[in-house]
Amino acid sequence: MARRSRGRALVTGIASSLAGKAVGLAAPLLITPVAFRYLGAERYGMWMAISSLTAMALFADFGLGNGLLTRLSRLYATGEGRAAAREIASAYALLGTLSVALLLVLLVTVRLVPWPTLLNVEDPAVARDARAVVLLCFGAFLVNIPLALIQRVQYAHQQVAQSNLWQAVGSIASAGLVVTAVAAHASPPLVIAAAVLAVPLVNLANSICYFGWQDPSLRPRVRDVRAPVARGLLRLGARFFALSLLSSVALNIDGFLVGRVLGLHAAANYAVILRMFAVLALFVTLVNLPLWPANGEALARGDVAWVRRSTRRMACLSAAAVTLPALCLVLTGNDILRIWVRSDDLERMPASLFGALAAWSFLVAVAAPLFMVQNSVGLLRPQFVGWGACLAVAVPLKIFLATRVGLSGVAIAAAMSYGITVLPAAVVGYRRALAAVPTNESSPFRMERDDKYTPRHLRRPA
Repeated sequence: MARRSRGRALVTGIASSLAGKAVGLAAPLLITPVAFRYLGAERYGMWMAISSLTAMALFADFGLGNGLLTRLSRLYATGEGRAAAREIASAYALLGTLSVALLLVLLVTVRLVPWPTLLNVEDPAVARDARAVVLLCFGAFLVNIPLALIQRVQYAHQQVAQSNLWQAVGSIASAGLVVTAVAAHASPPLVIAAAVLAVPLVNLANSICYFGWQDPSLRPRVRDVRAPVARGLLRLGARFFALSLLSSVALNIDGFLVGRVLGLHAAANYAVILRMFAVLALFVTLVNLPLWPANGEALARGDVAWVRRSTRRMACLSAAAVTLPALCLVLTGNDILRIWVRSDDLERMPASLFGALAAWSFLVAVAAPLFMVQNSVGLLRPQFVGWGACLAVAVPLKIFLATRVGLSGVAIAAAMSYGITVLPAAVVGYRRALAAVPTNESSPFRMERDDKYTPRHLRRPA
């Protein structure tokens, strides 16, 4: 029964993730032309420049969301509702305090920073709105840090489809509010407010519905906040945070290296091509993310066989789903670029460049399900080793091959370094994660403070 329920949740989670992301991608396509015409080029450009700064702060929760997802998935399996309530309350207390502190810093510094000058605003009317737009964009981002925890709570309880539905509602609400504000001839800051406040408001509504009616027993309460639980979340979250930074540097350093070695013109061409393959990487993430909580629940029950079977299937599915579009890009990539970009500055690229990026996409697809198993039990050391080795190998190899082969050399180095460092680390970590879990489904296990599975009779009291 547990396996069937878990399987259904996984299938609906994958389908809803893809549908939700389609809505999330469609909403900006609707907002962009409406907002651009209404706000004007300079004011819209200022908004996008500020938004790019918030996008650089995506790790602002310091990995606590991922840490909460990992810990709650196991507690969900063992039915320890009180422990789960303490985890949730402690996470909200930590991120709520962080959010308030950062909001106070924002309010104090917003008038000290010369934002119009920093953003290179020339129109005096647009310059007058600069600080208001900064407050709106950064304020909405900071408020959403604790509010976004509801998505992790729902994922941990394998309510992925429900969470994705709410996220789709947020995207639709953002587009609807912007169109409404423009139709009502609202002031430019109000139009921007309609766009940036929709998501935190929908997350707030989701939280009220979930903790108010769906599962009041998990409602965050001050009396459930525990210092030891908070410290455990901080330790695990810090590891996720550090891993995210390391992998982000390893994956995003290419543009800088290409610009330094081959020039900015080559960097621009390479960035455009990477955009196409980034869609494949996004697909891999969306398909495999529901595996994270499902694996955590299965391993907490000792159901290693289900995890092995699901991981093999998802690895095959991810690889197969990536292979066909990747081959299409290898064969027709230049034609797609010409139709899409329509610029004489875009050079025709060799098939070896597309082939190397296709190979890299395939390797990422195979490794992703293996990482979901490790994430579900908080086993991050093999990933640190893999990504650290990848960075150490990739940078000199990319520079070396770039000077001799050109842009294709950078892509070849990316695929080679990933294949000899990250993929083996994924396999080793996957095996270690499964080897540490007893296979007796009747044995009750839960997460100890050191984030390992420990039999109940060896557990220290919380």
